[in-house]
Amino acid sequence: MNLDAVRTFVAVADTGQFQEAAADLSITQQAVSKRIAALEQDVGVRLFTRTARGAQLTIDGRVFLPHARGLLRAEERAAASVRPGRRALRVDVIGRNLAPAGLLRDFHRAYPETELDVVTHLLDTDAALAAVRSGTIDASFRAVTLPARQLPDDIEAVPVLDEPIQLLTGPAHEFAAARAVMPAELAGHRIWMPGIVTGTEWAAYYGELAAAFGLTIDSTGPNFGIETLLDMIADSSALATFVGEQTRLVWPADYDLRRVVLHGPTPVYPHSLIWRRDNPHPALTTLRDHLDSTRPLRRGAETWAPPWAANN
Repeated sequence: MNLDAVRTFVAVADTGQFQEAAADLSITQQAVSKRIAALEQDVGVRLFTRTARGAQLTIDGRVFLPHARGLLRAEERAAASVRPGRRALRVDVIGRNLAPAGLLRDFHRAYPETELDVVTHLLDTDAALAAVRSGTIDASFRAVTLPARQLPDDIEAVPVLDEPIQLLTGPAHEFAAARAVMPAELAGHRIWMPGIVTGTEWAAYYGELAAAFGLTIDSTGPNFGIETLLDMIADSSALATFVGEQTRLVWPADYDLRRVVLHGPTPVYPHSLIWRRDNPHPALTTLRDHLDSTRPLRRGAETWAPPWAANN
């Protein structure tokens, strides 16, 4: 059923005149007649009778009128649901306990009136880029391993946070009592990270980190999750793992796990925000401005990041 014809039917019913309805709709009277005729053919009944005083609804027309108004209200609700600013901003953060989720929490505290839909189901950058391009999500926080010039033309990527990486150990580990450790001092020590998935941006990051400082990062599994990893590290004098400075972790007090600062240099994980250039959602602009004003980058002589991070 053509909604323009339904809208024309309602206009004629309200004005009682084909000519007045045409003026209200900014179309010709002939166009009004054609639309009403097509609608009557669709529903299989006459909706108006013409009299000297104008157009009067038939019995079927009076029955159809409230349903026609309902169709037009439904059309408006459907359009409003996807109108820029009327739906929640949909953002991918990989994991809810990682730094990007913290950036979104800070944004929500600053702009509590902005609706957010936080998703975590995209595994790698390629999937995130595809989702941004298709409109499935509005933006994604990623470490972008491609140079900016190699990104799709319709995609923008801007660095938003260089997050320091820390060493997480149990109380019996050699570096448990250290105030800080140089990355090169970790050579020969087992860094266990069973959550690394081949082909992901974090696999690329930690591969570069290991090569730069001669480290051994063990990604053998199975990966039973962060709780099991913390169990193993708490009981071991040899195992350690890397975590982001802003990664939110909770463990039993008797584990006595230690976060040890890395410096000389400090490895930083380069989080970027990616979005489609023509995305009109006003909250996306607000988010970008907020990140730009609150999260300065830390890259410099005292930090380390992969070579591809400097190209974004």
